[in-house]
Amino acid sequence: MPVIKHSDSFSTTSQICREDLIDIAAAGYKSVICNRPDNEDGGRHVSSSELAVACASAGLAFSYLPAHATHIDKEHGEALRALLAEMPGPTLAFCRTGNRSTNIFRMANIIAAPGDSFRAEQSNDKPQQFEVVIVGGGSAGIAVASSLLRRAPNIQIAVIEPCSHHYYQPAWTLVGAGAFRHDKAVRPMASLMPEGVHWIRNAVSAFLPDHNRLQLDDGQLIGYQQLIVCTGLRLAWEKIEGLKEALGKNGVTSNYRHDLAPYTWQLVSQLKRGTALFSQPAMPIKCAGAPQKAMYLSCDHWLRKGRSKQIEVEFNSAGTTLFGVAAFVPSLMRYVEKYGARLAFESNLVKVDGERKLAWFEVTDANGNLSRERKSFDMLHAVPPQVPPDAVRNSPLANAEGWCEVDPASLRHVRYRNVFALGDICSTANAKTVAAIRKQAVVVADNLLAACDGLPLSARYDGYGACPLTVERGKVILAEFGYGGKLLPTFRLDPTVARRSHWFLKTIVLPWVYWKLMLKGREWLTKSSEPAQKP
Repeated sequence: MPVIKHSDSFSTTSQICREDLIDIAAAGYKSVICNRPDNEDGGRHVSSSELAVACASAGLAFSYLPAHATHIDKEHGEALRALLAEMPGPTLAFCRTGNRSTNIFRMANIIAAPGDSFRAEQSNDKPQQFEVVIVGGGSAGIAVASSLLRRAPNIQIAVIEPCSHHYYQPAWTLVGAGAFRHDKAVRPMASLMPEGVHWIRNAVSAFLPDHNRLQLDDGQLIGYQQLIVCTGLRLAWEKIEGLKEALGKNGVTSNYRHDLAPYTWQLVSQLKRGTALFSQPAMPIKCAGAPQKAMYLSCDHWLRKGRSKQIEVEFNSAGTTLFGVAAFVPSLMRYVEKYGARLAFESNLVKVDGERKLAWFEVTDANGNLSRERKSFDMLHAVPPQVPPDAVRNSPLANAEGWCEVDPASLRHVRYRNVFALGDICSTANAKTVAAIRKQAVVVADNLLAACDGLPLSARYDGYGACPLTVERGKVILAEFGYGGKLLPTFRLDPTVARRSHWFLKTIVLPWVYWKLMLKGREWLTKSSEPAQKP
């Protein structure tokens, strides 16, 4: 269990089970507090009543203090103080991830009176302090840090990012088609971190925006004046039964993992006959066109090699349409027909058996009835559901779906005026693409500095996103659009037409723009086309 010790008498951890109680008692704890509501997640975890009985058998005191992830107030803090005054210590509190338990403890300390023994006992809450803290060192984090430094070279910025490498994710589909070198899509994080930025190589476990603080995985606290949230999203592989165990062998692959993209190309290039299945989960996902781009490039290879008649291709989408912006659907359908691919809408991948080469899909019919269909495959390109990271989802920053809740035009949080967000974690209705981040970084940099100066937030994000749809090797449909599906083409050409010039843009120009301009704060073609309207 990932236990965080906050004081000599109080620690927090994530969800525990009955079997953990022996180890908890052996570690010296005398009491357990459950902060997770019994009905959360449908009650699939062990209930508080069951734990109370098990704690009594293990010689541990037990209390139930439930709290919802998005609603923690001073009453929770007062209740915790009362419990700790009467329960034997030391005490271990838990919830699903440990974040709520930590936040309740912080609240208890905030409301403690001067000289209170409870406050005096708490010893690990002296945070490092920064003007601006950026959570996440991916495309969004590095780009917005660079944009801020171009405007305010002396600003004090900390970037919290645990990873040692940085990936150019738009290239992974090309790697999976043998059209881009795998090693060209990754660089050391240290080579990209802007000069002057304080890099904290850790991960955030809890957001405490009411106190302008963050808690890291090791329990360390970080304070800030302004916060930028760009954690990205989480690929929830575990939501498809058997998929994690099947990946990378027996014909099961995904371009959504950098180490598997070369395996995709291996499968495509070696497949001579059989069935190839491609899946797409429910939205939102990063780069909504990527699942079908994998299909188009695979089919193009098989067509060029004269194998298309021997390979049956099926695209299974949890959605109801091929692409979310209707203007591009007719052009894409012509390629679907050209490749002879079958489309299966409202067909959601839920289970994989790699060794038997079987996949199960939950299918919704025209009357809304749900059934499960089993399909065999020789190759399966699977895309997992995608969710907010737990630290954001369980924080006061989240909306009902768990995304960081910002104004869609200014990208400032709707409740916390010193918090901004950009990238995949945003609650905005735009496509989750690198192209969107390129424009969002400028909006956030301008508006954050304006907020610091007490000025109106004049920079507006219009929802711009771009999806270069690689429909064949050598041709791309450059889909650019904003809020409400409004077309926002950069070039004065019919955006629905596949062009060789756009393949050059996708494979040569945009990687150069990413590494040399975007991550360096050089803001080429980043202005919004017009003031944004709320979607």
